[in-house]
Amino acid sequence: MAKVELRGFGWRHAGRRRPAVSGVDLRIDSGERVLLLGASGSGKSTLLTAMAGLLPDDSGEQTGHVTVDGRAARDARDRIGVVFQDPQTQLVMARAGDDVAFGLENRGADPAGIPAAVRRALDTVGFPYPADRATHALSGGEQQRLVLAGAIATGPRLLLLDEPTANLDPAGAALVREAISGVLTENPDTTMVLVEHRVAEALPLVDRVVVLGADGGVLADGPAAEVLHRHGERLAAQGVWVPGTPVDRPRRSPGTGPALVTAQRVGLRHPDADRAALAPTDLRIHAAELVAVTGANGSGKSTLARLVGGLSTPGTGAVYSTGDRRPLHRWRAAPLAARIGSVFQNPEHQFVTSRVRDELNLRPRRHADPPARIAARTTELLERLRLEHLAEANPFSLSGGEARRLSVATALATAPAVLVFDEPTFGQDRRTWRELTDLIAGLRDSGTGILVVSHDTDFVTAVADRRLSMVEGELCSA
Repeated sequence: MAKVELRGFGWRHAGRRRPAVSGVDLRIDSGERVLLLGASGSGKSTLLTAMAGLLPDDSGEQTGHVTVDGRAARDARDRIGVVFQDPQTQLVMARAGDDVAFGLENRGADPAGIPAAVRRALDTVGFPYPADRATHALSGGEQQRLVLAGAIATGPRLLLLDEPTANLDPAGAALVREAISGVLTENPDTTMVLVEHRVAEALPLVDRVVVLGADGGVLADGPAAEVLHRHGERLAAQGVWVPGTPVDRPRRSPGTGPALVTAQRVGLRHPDADRAALAPTDLRIHAAELVAVTGANGSGKSTLARLVGGLSTPGTGAVYSTGDRRPLHRWRAAPLAARIGSVFQNPEHQFVTSRVRDELNLRPRRHADPPARIAARTTELLERLRLEHLAEANPFSLSGGEARRLSVATALATAPAVLVFDEPTFGQDRRTWRELTDLIAGLRDSGTGILVVSHDTDFVTAVADRRLSMVEGELCSA
């Protein structure tokens, strides 16, 4: 059993004026299951990283203390298990069983007992394959269950989960939540802290809710039902997804225009794959139209997005911009970015500078836009996406929601005619979700053609003019 205490805790990232989190006084008793809430950028992930003892001394300035069972968190790592948003950042081995065994081996577990411990952990999370299953062949939900198995294999007293279902389709997310429930049932004395934006789905896993204030400290703390009943309206106003609060009404395009991008029998099969990542597909994106593609993790949605954005070389067919017969994948980077803006599933994959402001300036400068126009556009995007206070920050120090908004802003910097978004709303609180939804719908209404890959059914329902579904590499009507 593990007890966590934070006394006056705060953390300021190097190069930042404002702390990521400050003034937190909190005690979590052994065996409690806590849901940590707060607006995007309120410091939830930073606080969880501090509890895990993973904040490096040379990357920021700490105030106060965080302890686990009376020891500094960094000295108690042997009793802590952590699961982050993106499972690929935690997978280190080629085979599933080896990945679960990795932590046990590093902690000097008895080799004779490791195979049985690996099997128990895989069974507890409902992993559906043998231990020799290749990790690269797993879907996102399967990878996340595997990471969870690795986190519990060492018998942690404290389990920290940072939006473990953020990048998953609804079915995969439900399976991960079921796996977490199984872990807690199997280990009733385990203390758990869970960060999630979507509150309703997380409530069955917890007995207490702690809400971080946007300006520091703890805004609310107590039994889940009591906190949401007493503070629900206030929390919703600050961006928390309070169950029962309605989402935006649908917004449809006033009328579509001519085709801007045309995919003709475009497809792709990866080497040694047993099926095509994308079967030969025809698709058109029109001006003032938002096309949404849904489907399970691993069904081929991101492959389609990369091909339509001109970022991957197709195995069959090609994608063309209207009026130009050169396939998009053969365009040079600057003219391609000016024509089609792409937002990747993992925001960090498209960051190449050390300042948020420079990230926004990069594409327009390569396009030789006038400096005055670049400055004005950068200021506009920073304000519109609530990033102005982070203009001088390192993009890699942003929260997940902030990084997503920055990746959207970089795609908008050159005002392209077509936008391709891969999960544009993940990691957002209710307020920033609504602002992103309004922004994307407004771009569509102004004539931009938009392709969106998304698991977010609320977003798709609100803004999609045409909805398609991807099933094992085949694109069809939803």
